[in-house]
Amino acid sequence: MTADASGSPGVRDTVALLWRPLVAALWSGRPDPAPPLDRPWPFWLRWTRRIGIGRLPFGAVAQVADLGITLAVLFGTWSVLRNDAISYRQALLDHAVRPGLPTDVPESGTLLLIAVAVAVPLTVRQRHPLGAWRLIALATLLFDPRPPLFTPYTPGGTVVAMLCLYQVAARCPRDVTVGVGMISVAGVLLLDRATAAGAIALLLLPLLAGYLVRQRQVARRELAEQEERHREAEVVLTERQRIARELHDVVAHHMSMIAIQAEAAPYKVTGLPDETRRDLSEIRSTALDALTEMRRILGVLRSENGAETAPQPGLDRLDELVSNARNAGLHVTEHVDGDLAALPQGVGLTAYRILQEALSNAMRHAPGSHVTLAAERADDVVRLHVVNGPPADGQRPTPSPPGGGHGLTGMRERAAMLGGSLTAAPGPGGGFTVTAVLPVKERAS
Repeated sequence: MTADASGSPGVRDTVALLWRPLVAALWSGRPDPAPPLDRPWPFWLRWTRRIGIGRLPFGAVAQVADLGITLAVLFGTWSVLRNDAISYRQALLDHAVRPGLPTDVPESGTLLLIAVAVAVPLTVRQRHPLGAWRLIALATLLFDPRPPLFTPYTPGGTVVAMLCLYQVAARCPRDVTVGVGMISVAGVLLLDRATAAGAIALLLLPLLAGYLVRQRQVARRELAEQEERHREAEVVLTERQRIARELHDVVAHHMSMIAIQAEAAPYKVTGLPDETRRDLSEIRSTALDALTEMRRILGVLRSENGAETAPQPGLDRLDELVSNARNAGLHVTEHVDGDLAALPQGVGLTAYRILQEALSNAMRHAPGSHVTLAAERADDVVRLHVVNGPPADGQRPTPSPPGGGHGLTGMRERAAMLGGSLTAAPGPGGGFTVTAVLPVKERAS
């Protein structure tokens, strides 16, 4: 913000600061998306379950309540205006009206139109709170209930205005709420200065209450988003630990073979130079040191109750995996091409786990479905493709058990570890498709 020589804010910036909320309230502002009709009841209304009404969708009940209040305000306002009009006409006939007051009394049709304009905004406040307030402002400009009333406000109109103002503050950004408050305060000052103090208090109360409710909702939403990000990060880290523990067995096997071969080589070949024997002994010692360090690393990655890892599977056990899926009720069509049994252990383990997770997802979310599984090796690349259809007739999806796996996150982590890629998306007819491409050899960086 710029400032003049005295240090006070510039006039142009001050005007802009006031102008933005006004424009937002009258034209550009938009409320938050309307909450669903089946949203849960507020905690302070949970007692309504005891009388049965609390078992209904809260949004639908609130909308019905607004319609009931609208009808009550409509007929109540019309009745008040009509009775006051009759009394005012009688006062005119009795010459009991002070000189200078209007002598024209609105007809019944006009009074009914005023009552409708006062009540109708309440019917849309749940879905369009800012639109409801704009309708109130427009009705205030077009209709003045005096005479026959000696106040510019009807009781029903006051109730409707307060409910709509609360909804505006609870569902709209701060600039919109400030603009609505400024215009509403200016309006009551122009309408009637004698009652302006009380009217302003009635305006500010719902605005303040709605603003506090909105701030609480925003804080809860931000906290939920932050917790979701933390859960996702924890899932990734946990899955990486699991992958590392599994790959430990693969790498440890290779290191053990190096140490054994280095130790056995001098006994297989006679007449080795002493220098070669020392080199082989150094290779064996280095391999054993590496195994020791790997065990220490694995100890860090293990959970507190970390069980010993079993021998890690590869695509040589693909038939067993498919057989288990068929026993679980899936109709699996298998297609295998290329030498998959000779894959490096890390690649074979990754491919096996991806196929295992894809079939597990099909068992949970599409029980009894038809599944097509393809595993192909060509040009030093392994391609995996799993497509499942919708659940079979009479079968219902089973929710994933808590902590039962990390699903797509784990599959993507495993593919990325090898420099590969994985895509997963819903398929036609309610099915799901998982495709992975894994390089057999590590790509040069």
